[in-house]
Amino acid sequence: MEYSFSDYTKGLRSSAVRDILKLTQGKSIISLAGGLPAEDYFPLEAVREAFDRVFREGGKGAMQYGLTEGYTPLREAICRRMATKNMEVKPEHMLLTTGSQQAIDLLVRVYLSPGDVVLVENPTYLAALQIFQASGVQVIGVEADSNGMKLDDLEAKLERCRPKLVYVTPTFANPTGKVWSLDRRAGLLRLCKPRNVLILEDDPYGEIKFDSAADYPTIFSLDKHPEDCGVVYTSTFSKTVVPALRSGWVIGDSRVIGQMTRAKQAADLHSSAIDQQALYQLLTHFDLDAHIGTIREEYRQRMMRMRELLLAPRFADLRWEEPRGGMFFWVELPEGIRSGELLKLAVQEGVAFVPGTDFYAEHPQLNRMRLNFTHTAPELMGVAMDRLAAALETYKAQAAL
Repeated sequence: MEYSFSDYTKGLRSSAVRDILKLTQGKSIISLAGGLPAEDYFPLEAVREAFDRVFREGGKGAMQYGLTEGYTPLREAICRRMATKNMEVKPEHMLLTTGSQQAIDLLVRVYLSPGDVVLVENPTYLAALQIFQASGVQVIGVEADSNGMKLDDLEAKLERCRPKLVYVTPTFANPTGKVWSLDRRAGLLRLCKPRNVLILEDDPYGEIKFDSAADYPTIFSLDKHPEDCGVVYTSTFSKTVVPALRSGWVIGDSRVIGQMTRAKQAADLHSSAIDQQALYQLLTHFDLDAHIGTIREEYRQRMMRMRELLLAPRFADLRWEEPRGGMFFWVELPEGIRSGELLKLAVQEGVAFVPGTDFYAEHPQLNRMRLNFTHTAPELMGVAMDRLAAALETYKAQAAL
């Protein structure tokens, strides 16, 4: 049998993170690669009790098909959480999805056609790049610094490239960990909306801020909303509850959400109804904000531990900025070091990271790497960084750097 695959598959490529996770399975390798939460802080008993409550109160009916839009009480509960962020929406402005990544995919399906232009930060979330590239859209990178997209370069590319969408992760971006300034957030909206360019705001890490008093307003909250909004906003419970529930949400103008809902019907009818009911029970009977406060502090401690290790003399030629939240250090290696080649040596030493190359829409920087600090236990982090230092030393010796 000769299989003739569609043109869509020509744009598909494997995820570097998924490939590295497979590489490390079942081996004594400490992984600093995936954006994984710490299992020790999963609310196991609360999740178990939530599922027990679903079956106790819902009986067999809890196992029936659900609405494509998602379980209504959960959407209502999320609306109440969004209101605390100055995002006033109703359930009809929301679609529950299988993780926030499905939200990106659905919006691309209903809003972009092959050949359309999308602007992104360069670098940006690699799974979003996978979706864009597989869909045949043209992805163009916008120059950025520690405060976000540079507005002069953004404006020039809005005029020259005529994009239909701008994709951003303005709070604790993946992979860089940066936080956009308020001026850049407002500037993006100011430049895009009059040109009828939709903004997709991806916010999986916004709750994981190390300064609980810090205010990082969503771009969605800065615009008139929800109707006639220039922003579609998506987030997820994967980083704050557990990833395995694969539960996210997307909010926006009801016309956009309606089209995405029809696309979701064609894709999977609806995301897991049982998981959504359990999440509702969890939000109702569990103090999620207190739990988030706990993981914020734990992740801050782990970040500080990695920071301490990166400040050691053996890493003096590395460059990075201290994260204010999220899960990652974005590290610049010395010129001449290719992080993809370094990874091979690192795996031999027993540690893994993600090379930075795949995060770029264009003009990739070969000497960048992403280190995750949330998953590795503090007592193992020193071992991991010892192994990384050994790999660097071997690389430099082989390359005579």
